[in-house]
Amino acid sequence: MTSGDLDEGVHEITSAETAYTDAPTVKRPGDEDLYAEKDAHSSLAGSPAQSAMDVKGTAIDIPYAEHESLPIAVPRLKHRGLFGQLTLLAEVENPKTYLRKTKWFITFIVALAGSTAPMGSSILFPSLSQISKEMDAPTTVVNLNISLYMLSMSIFPLWWSSFSERLGRRTIYLVSFSLFVLFNVLSAVAHSISMLIVMRMLSGGASASVQAVGAGTIADLWDPHERGRAMSIFYLGPLCGPLLAPIVGGALAERWRWRSTMWFLAVYGGILVIFIFFALPETLANRKQPHGDEQAPVEQQLSRMSSRQVVHFTAKWLKALKMVFLDPLKIVLYLRYPAVLLTVYYASITFGSLYVLNVSVEHTFSTNPYNFSTIIVGCLYIPNSLGYIAASVFGGRWMDQIMQREARKAGRYDEHGELIYRPEDRMRENAWLGAFLYPAALIWYGWTADKGVFWFAPMAANFFFGIGSMLIFSMSTTMLTEFMPNKSSTGVALNNFMRNIFSCIGSLVTAPIIDAIGNGWLFTILGLVAFASSSVILAMKVFGPRWRKSMDAVSH
Repeated sequence: MTSGDLDEGVHEITSAETAYTDAPTVKRPGDEDLYAEKDAHSSLAGSPAQSAMDVKGTAIDIPYAEHESLPIAVPRLKHRGLFGQLTLLAEVENPKTYLRKTKWFITFIVALAGSTAPMGSSILFPSLSQISKEMDAPTTVVNLNISLYMLSMSIFPLWWSSFSERLGRRTIYLVSFSLFVLFNVLSAVAHSISMLIVMRMLSGGASASVQAVGAGTIADLWDPHERGRAMSIFYLGPLCGPLLAPIVGGALAERWRWRSTMWFLAVYGGILVIFIFFALPETLANRKQPHGDEQAPVEQQLSRMSSRQVVHFTAKWLKALKMVFLDPLKIVLYLRYPAVLLTVYYASITFGSLYVLNVSVEHTFSTNPYNFSTIIVGCLYIPNSLGYIAASVFGGRWMDQIMQREARKAGRYDEHGELIYRPEDRMRENAWLGAFLYPAALIWYGWTADKGVFWFAPMAANFFFGIGSMLIFSMSTTMLTEFMPNKSSTGVALNNFMRNIFSCIGSLVTAPIIDAIGNGWLFTILGLVAFASSSVILAMKVFGPRWRKSMDAVSH
């Protein structure tokens, strides 16, 4: 990849995707089961509702066209990805032509996989004190199990994302989750705090693949006008992880001690590997190699290796080393674009606040004046997760409706009368609601917890924090996939890189700061920073169109 390739990735539309829209309908023998439901509903294609559902296009100033062609199945022997020939679900040439129920099924699997990384970080929250006592380690050192886990979740997606653009989504899922199982088994049998921390860090990096590749899979499947709802459902997985993990972790730790939580993660990861192996086809667009590819085999000489072959062999290995060690780091260069920088910054502040809150709950409610048991502390993570669920169920559809409303209001139609959507259309009243709710909830939680108020009051604050923060998470991730259409995994990997650095720092410093100044002042400061950061929304509203056009100009 050259620096020019990087610029092209900011707003690249592959020729293959465009070609699929106009491709003729093709059926192949033996594919009847794939088309059965599609044919059954073909009579509805002329209805306004169905036409609205079938609108096809890109995120930025690209006219939409209708999906008139049926999914074209790829022959089984040509299925891509690791062991792709063994998938039970057919791979198709254009994933956006899958039946809706198939899209939701794949989205569900990816959401389950997406729950793994946050589940792995949250499952230890209720049992941190157990680990400290068993391994005779101070609280700050034990907290490294969380903070370094989050740090690895920020770094590893740079490589997972880069590799997924070359190797495909399926291969990355299978390799990363197999490693996740291995590292959790080693965590369960760790005999020292140092071994536990290292294995936890590696398991976090392995599970982090879906944080970037998962959003890319959603972008592969769904058109922009439906992507807000799909992305919200996808985020139910990563956000339900913190709902279930502390409860499961608290119950397991109270009955079988903390090591049982690591065995639970290993079993959960193994089940996901089976699901992915049999039910997740490759969804990345099939990009044909250009003619004259430098990796084409060199004609064998009858005598000895020529100088040209030596040069070719060396160049091939240098390119491989560059791909492994340098290319993944290039995604940081996308931060030079203001639209990307501000979106990532705002999401990072919100995500860092989440982990400050998570550490505070365990630190505060396991000691005086509350003194709750391990399993009760685990249950205290339910309220904010319920807020995540509420915002996911209703917020994604609301965001899509706002996007369509703004396009109609601006009168943006193509020559076929279809709406033209823009990423900044998503940042309207939904963004302002989230920008007000979650900082206010942080301050509310901080002072009620600081004064030892009845537990229901701070937990109510956490519920509203869940709603507000989820609106921000979903909006920012979806916007990044649309600012960088066919580099969606790269955009989300960059987002994860920055926000997990914030969460790592937050989980490290929270306990000492609470001991020094208390929950009240800590969350007041954090809430004020969050309020000030909401100026990003105003900046995107005023300057967003100009920034987007400058990104378009660079890409062309």
